[in-house]
Amino acid sequence: MPAPLVINLALTGMVPRRTDNAFVPLTPEEIAADAVRGVAAGARVLHVHAREPNEEPSSRTEVFADIVRRIRQAVPDAIVCVSTSGRTQNTFAARSAALLLDGDLKPDLASLTLGSLNFPQQASITSPEMIQQLAGAMRDRGIVPELEIFDFGMVDYAHYLIGKGILRPPYVFNLLLGSLGMLAATPLNLALLVERLPAGSFWGAAGIGRFQFSMNALGVVMGGHIRTGLEDALYMDVEKRDLATNERLVQRVAHLSTAAERPLASFAQARALLGLAP
Repeated sequence: MPAPLVINLALTGMVPRRTDNAFVPLTPEEIAADAVRGVAAGARVLHVHAREPNEEPSSRTEVFADIVRRIRQAVPDAIVCVSTSGRTQNTFAARSAALLLDGDLKPDLASLTLGSLNFPQQASITSPEMIQQLAGAMRDRGIVPELEIFDFGMVDYAHYLIGKGILRPPYVFNLLLGSLGMLAATPLNLALLVERLPAGSFWGAAGIGRFQFSMNALGVVMGGHIRTGLEDALYMDVEKRDLATNERLVQRVAHLSTAAERPLASFAQARALLGLAP
């Protein structure tokens, strides 16, 4: 029997604006409120980006602190993952700002992209030095890296970092397919990525834009886990007529889980599958 399904909800991201989708949560209050709705619908991991009042991405520790504090107060069992994205900021100080959260605010996971890539409108640069700096900071802080994979070479680099002792278990992977400039969202590509992961890895499948549903569905039936949310897709439909909400995107995956006779993970089960302490 496959493991219970873990849903990772990417609430906000760095790109979507209110003009793109009126339901994108931007303020700490809105992000926390969407987190509550997402958890009620079945999400167990909350992938957190921070925004400034002008909707631009924020790397300020205090903004992340405000968001995480509100989430922990409202849904204390939720697993929190903070972003270290280099899409708009590429200094170590900015990218590691959320790793400074401490005490009750310390995140369980933090994203770590294993290479540079081109998004449709911009490049995201993550040098080998930056990867190793961020991995070291996460290790020192007791935060598990959520390894973001956009192409085959990034899996190969994960194996290299494991061989060097820079990455240590547990190995948590997000496999993101379907954006222009990244690996195409096909069943074969997803299967090949999964086949090349280190033994014992936790993996989740995510599709960008119109590929979100198909990659989520494959993740469910292949025995992996999934990432969904407005960071990755703004519409429920391919025709882009039905604006998505985070709650509805999670509910859609929960329906898939029911149809596949695969139960949603409890918080305790999700922590165990991710290799996190109880």
